[in-house]
Amino acid sequence: MSSTDSGYSATDIITYIGIPLAVLGVLPILYNTVATLAALSKIKRMLRHGRLTALTRSDVVNRVIEVELPRYAVTPCDRFAETELYWKPSRQPSSIPGGSWTTFNWQTRAIGAKTQRIEYADQLRQPQVDVSFDQLVAYLLDLGAVPEAHGWKLLRSTGLWTPTGCSLMKSPDGFHDALTIATLDDSDGHLSLKAKWSSEWTTRNFSSLPPYWIRLPPLPVLEPTEITEIVEPIVGTSTSQEEPQTEDVEKEIKEKERGSLRKNSLDSVQKQAEKNATTTITCQISVDGLISAMSQEDGVHFSSANLHGLYIEHLRIRAGKNDGVWFASVATAYGTSSQTVLWNYKIPDEILNFARRDTVPCGILVVLDVVDESQTPEWSTGYDAAEESRELFFRRSREHHEAIMAENRMEPAQKEAASRERMHREMNQRMQDMRDRQRMERQRYEARTSEALQSPKWDTKLVAEHNLRWLRERKQPSAVGVSIDASSSPRDVVGMLLHRMVLDGQFASSICKILDLWKAWSDNSGMRRSDLDTLRDQQELFALASLLVALVRDTVAAHEGTLSLDLQECLRIWKIVRLG
Repeated sequence: MSSTDSGYSATDIITYIGIPLAVLGVLPILYNTVATLAALSKIKRMLRHGRLTALTRSDVVNRVIEVELPRYAVTPCDRFAETELYWKPSRQPSSIPGGSWTTFNWQTRAIGAKTQRIEYADQLRQPQVDVSFDQLVAYLLDLGAVPEAHGWKLLRSTGLWTPTGCSLMKSPDGFHDALTIATLDDSDGHLSLKAKWSSEWTTRNFSSLPPYWIRLPPLPVLEPTEITEIVEPIVGTSTSQEEPQTEDVEKEIKEKERGSLRKNSLDSVQKQAEKNATTTITCQISVDGLISAMSQEDGVHFSSANLHGLYIEHLRIRAGKNDGVWFASVATAYGTSSQTVLWNYKIPDEILNFARRDTVPCGILVVLDVVDESQTPEWSTGYDAAEESRELFFRRSREHHEAIMAENRMEPAQKEAASRERMHREMNQRMQDMRDRQRMERQRYEARTSEALQSPKWDTKLVAEHNLRWLRERKQPSAVGVSIDASSSPRDVVGMLLHRMVLDGQFASSICKILDLWKAWSDNSGMRRSDLDTLRDQQELFALASLLVALVRDTVAAHEGTLSLDLQECLRIWKIVRLG
């Protein structure tokens, strides 16, 4: 039966069946278009809210949205120049996953871009940023965050297998996580971290000393430094009766003005040097040693307006010279206390081993009159010089008496000749006895020196204690201008010595040479006679150097197996991390 017989034409079939089927086929495309546009609109709102610049492209047929976001490397804002941005969190942090780094204000630098192909707005991820791990930890510590000992120990032992969500830093109250381990989705093999912070957690301010910085107290000045003033040019007087020419007068006036300017410049430099000698110095220690030193007036806030840069080129670490290494090592030990959880410079192992060894023979301290021989183990051969002198005196007296008795039994002529011979013989005996005594003293001196060099060795802490007492009790004035108060602790003295080393390059070089000499005989076969002669000539510098080495020894021993070492090791392993 045809369609005509049924009452429906082909046109009717197409109209009532074909068109609805065609409409149903287009509906998925329309739905994808509407869903894609809606998701794209939501994504753009999220990007605007997070103040992110991105390129977006959409494929409405396949329901795919491409988002290209820049990737950044960030560093904390300048602590002194950008105070407002440094201490306060960002006003509009990003709520997009991976954007926890926008909690803070950073100095950013674009290093690339990342393209994402997503369908829904909740699939959007903000690229993590590259940040130096030590700068990140130092920044959080400066704000007031508290390290979590268990987290750092776990990170050091398990590395990238540390569980997600493990806390590394806590808020000051200890109830909230400030820095945690994040997922490795966008880390590309780097350590992935997540940050969180609130303005209410900030417990420090710009007047607080930041991490990696130390304060060095000034050393008491024994005598004011004498400065030779530049003599102003004296105007010569003419021997003739004629008036000086106008040109000569103008020339003399200009020379006098130039001399006055030089004198004023010298006076200003000298005043600043004297001021620096009596003010506190703050030093920044980095991985590469000392990088900056600034003088700070006492009683003022720690800010850029109150700091004056100092010359530190003589204390920078250089190849072939150990002055910078010694200063950075001692400064690190000085800045490390029971409350310190972070230091930047790693003291070389050779210096740590040197500080731990027993290197100074106790007999040397006796020879240098630092300790009494009764305080040391038995190490020298005893001689009774007084008894030997007494026996010699009795023997010569008996010989003299016997010669006199023999002369009294002679004839006058023989007696006179015998008397002359006796006097001549006694004079020769006295000269020979004196030469024998000097030779014996030299031999005993050499033997005592050899025995002192081979005497039992003491550790640096015990050597420093005796040297500190010697420095306090000595009566002669200091040869290097260092005055030590009886109430000053060894650590206080070390801080003052570091202060002096920053300002006085010659003093720093001298004390570092003693440290190099000390370490050289420790690494080799021991102290030699030439080393002892050097210590005799520069005994005060050796005593001061022993205080520096003892502080390094005590600091290393006190921090073995602590949070500080776990944190330091983690910072050494991961230089750059991903934060998001």
